[in-house]
Amino acid sequence: MTLLLLAGTGEARVIATALRGRDVIASLAGVTRDPAPLAVPVCQGGFGGEAGFRDFLTRKNIHAVLDATHPYAARITARSAAVCADLGLPFCQLLRPAWQPAKGDRWTTIAQEADAAGHIPLGSTVFLGTGRQTLAGFANLVGRRVICRQIDPPDTPFPFAGGEFLVGRPPFSVMDETALFTRLGVDWLVVKNAGGQASATKLTAARALGIPVLMLARPAQGNWLTVENVQAALDWVAQCG
Repeated sequence: MTLLLLAGTGEARVIATALRGRDVIASLAGVTRDPAPLAVPVCQGGFGGEAGFRDFLTRKNIHAVLDATHPYAARITARSAAVCADLGLPFCQLLRPAWQPAKGDRWTTIAQEADAAGHIPLGSTVFLGTGRQTLAGFANLVGRRVICRQIDPPDTPFPFAGGEFLVGRPPFSVMDETALFTRLGVDWLVVKNAGGQASATKLTAARALGIPVLMLARPAQGNWLTVENVQAALDWVAQCG
């Protein structure tokens, strides 16, 4: 069996290592310029849309697809699930559980990026932990100091007034995040509900500092098979043959 692993998360890296030596191809969309290496052959840069994805599955004789992309890579997941269903290929998404608020958290869930301006007062310092791909959706935050953290150095100016980029490559410890938020004078934290332990450190720091959090809701989930952790994903791969 040839497995296509749609990668881009820490879980995908663990899965690739566990499947080293098996007939596996990993795919990276190319969002990060210099991603950490994987233990299996990698196809980088995406497929060129639905037609390109169909062609890749046929040309590489793919027998099953395991989607271990980010929980907010909704278009990639939905397209992959639909194409696999059409072709009769087994498909599974590894979808880590969403974060849940703990005692002391000050969370507000928002449906879309533009909703943030209705909660954050003018003059606030806002830390965006949502990545550069959704940055344009926060354009109505003019009048606040907006700090957007991303892995790669920016190659274009900040898209609206009052914003700045902060370059940093995870992981970040709770101590790192606490010190950073204190130094920057962060009043509000905006994040996607990505789930997982590695990126939850910023939420722990916000709780300790009493910083309110705007939590961008997850995309709607489709009707396809999902598992919640690496072991369940590996068990599914074993069942596929």
